[in-house]
Amino acid sequence: MDCYKNKIALEIEWNNKDPFFDRDLNNFRLLFELRVISFGIIVTRCDALQNIFDQIGRGSSFGSSTTHMSKLLPKIEGGGGGGCPILVFGIKESLYDENC
Repeated sequence: MDCYKNKIALEIEWNNKDPFFDRDLNNFRLLFELRVISFGIIVTRCDALQNIFDQIGRGSSFGSSTTHMSKLLPKIEGGGGGGCPILVFGIKESLYDENC
C-alpha cells in the first residue's frame, strides 16, 4: 500500500505489470474485512495516454501489459475487491501539458 491515513488506503499504479492490480485489490478486500480501511483508492493511467508516450518516444516503455485503466476495471467489476468500496482515478490525455 502506498499511503494510508484515516482508514483510507491509496495505491498508485503507473507502470507496473497488470498483476499488481490483483495484489492491490486483494489487499483492499482483506483490510476492509478486518475493518482496517473504509475504502481504497487506485490512481492509474487511462489507456489513451499511450498516444502521448508514443509521440514523445517513450511508447515502448509503457506497453499493453502494464497498469492502465482497461486492465483494472474488469478486475473490479469481477469482484476483485470483495466488498471494499473502491474509488479509481485515471489520468487522461487532457491533463498532459507539454510545456511543464
